Amino acid sequence: MLHFSRWKVILIVGISLAAVLFTLPNFFSPSQLSSLPNWAQRRMPLGLDLQGGSHLLLQMNADELRRNWLETINDDVRQTLRQDRIGYSGLATTRDEVRVTIRSPEQMEQAFTKLQALARPINNAIFGTSTRDLEVARAEGNVITLKPSQPALTERVNGAIGTAIETFRRRIDSTGTTEPLIQRQGRERILVQVPGFNDPARLKELLGRTAKLTFQLVDQTMTAEEAQRGNPPPGSSLFPSQEEGEPAYLLQRRVIVSGEDLIDAQPGFDQRTNEPIVTFRFNSSGAQRFGKVTQDNVGRPFAIVLDGKVISAPVIREPILGGTGQISGNFSVEEANTLSILLRSGALPASFDVIEERSVGPSLGADSIAAGQTAILIGFAAVMAFMVIGYGLFGLFSIIALFVNIALITAAMSLMQATLTLPGMAGIVLTMGMSVDANVLINERLRDELRKGKSPILAIETAFKSAYGTIMDTNMTGLLAALILFWLGSGPIRGFAVTLAIGIIASFFTATTITRLLVAQWVKWSRPTTVPI
Repeated sequence: MLHFSRWKVILIVGISLAAVLFTLPNFFSPSQLSSLPNWAQRRMPLGLDLQGGSHLLLQMNADELRRNWLETINDDVRQTLRQDRIGYSGLATTRDEVRVTIRSPEQMEQAFTKLQALARPINNAIFGTSTRDLEVARAEGNVITLKPSQPALTERVNGAIGTAIETFRRRIDSTGTTEPLIQRQGRERILVQVPGFNDPARLKELLGRTAKLTFQLVDQTMTAEEAQRGNPPPGSSLFPSQEEGEPAYLLQRRVIVSGEDLIDAQPGFDQRTNEPIVTFRFNSSGAQRFGKVTQDNVGRPFAIVLDGKVISAPVIREPILGGTGQISGNFSVEEANTLSILLRSGALPASFDVIEERSVGPSLGADSIAAGQTAILIGFAAVMAFMVIGYGLFGLFSIIALFVNIALITAAMSLMQATLTLPGMAGIVLTMGMSVDANVLINERLRDELRKGKSPILAIETAFKSAYGTIMDTNMTGLLAALILFWLGSGPIRGFAVTLAIGIIASFFTATTITRLLVAQWVKWSRPTTVPI
């Protein structure tokens, strides 16, 4: 146990020095770090409770998600019945279902079979069962109803939350902010914490907008004023203008191209008017559809619709075949930049409402950091005093190993870009106690072996060998607890679990390797006849 080959010594010393090297950037200011190479600039990001920033809790509008799905079902029913030349009337959408009346009783069976084909199977990964996403049923009076099933609604909500989390992350990353905390809470809520982002109003604007972009043709069969006085033509609806006071637009509900086909959007300036604009670029399929529609409708106006409001409705002067274009709408520079971020990150599947908002100021973060640093220093000093008074030279070896342990934790979190939170600082303090606990086991076992009359070298060998199994067991159980906390916890609990897990791995390495190396070198150099413990 006390023999170390040369390459092992070099490896252990190299790991320890690398830990100290990657820890040092955390003690430099950003201006000092800017002159260093990129690999030397990695430091632990501070969490919201230490750095300050914005905290939002958003709730998805699940009713809107269901309405959008029912509107899609309504369109599918219309297209299916028209394609098969099945006469119908009274196609309507209620809160929970789509209802259609078949005119001819003779076509009732054919219509029911065709509409049943709209239902798609969904699989239950837990129970291995399969069900349909739509419940298609007959009702009185030649009526067929199509209702989304509850498992399908649950699956759609789960998918929408997952999509929204990724969309939020892309939007926040586009601002240059690092290490945002974005996670699901409950069934329909998402928690967003952005350290260092001190503009909560812009964050709400960035995350709260659905950013659903569509291109639709203007219906010219009647004016918007006539549609407001009467009924809009079938397949068309009135859309308000984004500009207050501007009249509404009568648009065909059929979408030419949607924002899902965008692959890029960038802010810019119009070369003729010098006003801020947003340039966009479609993928190949979107460019092909957009080019065909503009080629077939030269001279007709088409509308650019964002979140249900018309930004502009220019006239198609010539076919747009390159798959690129621009959006103008009396934007400011900041509005054009925000809109480009929203379009690049993609649309949300439904709107979100901010139900909780908190801002943490940098002064509170500074107080938290100072309190955490004080706790760590007091804990380190108390542990050092206890070990040196209780075990003398071997206690000093434990303190050196503890110093390497803290350096390993800090270096690992810096390289992993793991966010340091106030509970994470508590995890570091706890890890210091657990680290020296392993050394206490070794030292007490060493005392027991010396009382039995064994020689110093044999007693040291036996102490390390006997304590190894116990240290392994205690660290494995602690690591298992940390993994469970990370798996089931959220927010501050996860920050604590990450620090604790890294600390346990580091403490096992330092207790069984660093301390043993120090003792082995001491034995090699001093050839002791007694052990000062």
